[in-house]
Amino acid sequence: MPQPVPAETASDPSDPASDASDTLLSAEPISGHELRPSPVPDGLVLVSTPIGNLGDMTPRAVAALKACDLILCEDTRTSARLLAVFDIRVRTAALHDHNEDRAIPGLLAELRRGKRIGVISDAGMPVVSDPGFRLVRAALEAGIQVSALPGANAATLALVLSGLPPLPFLFQGFPPPRQAARREMFARLRAAEQAGLAATSLWYEAPHRLAETLADMAVEFGARPAAVARELTKRFEEVRRATLPELAAHYAANEARGEITIVVGPAPAETTSEADLDVLLSQALAGHSLKDAVAAVVAATGLNRKLVYARALALQASG
Repeated sequence: MPQPVPAETASDPSDPASDASDTLLSAEPISGHELRPSPVPDGLVLVSTPIGNLGDMTPRAVAALKACDLILCEDTRTSARLLAVFDIRVRTAALHDHNEDRAIPGLLAELRRGKRIGVISDAGMPVVSDPGFRLVRAALEAGIQVSALPGANAATLALVLSGLPPLPFLFQGFPPPRQAARREMFARLRAAEQAGLAATSLWYEAPHRLAETLADMAVEFGARPAAVARELTKRFEEVRRATLPELAAHYAANEARGEITIVVGPAPAETTSEADLDVLLSQALAGHSLKDAVAAVVAATGLNRKLVYARALALQASG
């Protein structure tokens, strides 16, 4: 397990981010690159928490939570351990999918009375595949200030570690747990790709469904390059990169554990037929050397250079 940040370090009174005053550290430079205190936002404050390594809890996050009158947690028992590490002694309450609608009127009333309310999830940024969206929308509609503090996020971390194209990317959250609904969702994405969408897609998944989800992806998307990122920022962090069928076979034979993000490469470019390739090569060879003609066609089609070179030689030999 990652080494936790000692509570006595996090609550050192000499640290401006550790007291309960209404200040945060601002990165706005003054006199070079100094930090200066700035006000903690009023209203509803969304705070990102670590996804595994407690060292990723920012000083701004600690200061903001200490200045709140109430902290809403996805699971108060999980959050209690995090808050204790950083000596954050603020009243907490649960906010999850089953009680969010009921809780909103009372929370809006507190916000209107000037209370500052923080929102955290078990890990990562609230609202992103976690509770909080309905409360955020209700607060905005009521004219209440909503702000957010950045921090760890599994989806973007998996994206940059995957080795797959980072732009554009499409975050899909959790796929449906039932196979029929899951395949229907993948089919809709495939149809969108055929209509012109070409994006790397990101998904969260539970360990016990990983193998079957990868198998369904392989059926719909084929042998695309993909990656499975597991236990990010933790001691046993792993990023496995392979095609979807290879990943499905691996996790069918090897049990996965921990928090998981799947990254799937974009739809491949349309294939070029042999007849189209011959036309392109004939046009290129008419005005260029063999080497330059092959380079131009490879750049235009994305085809393998050896394949294009061999076809160009065959065309030259046939006159």
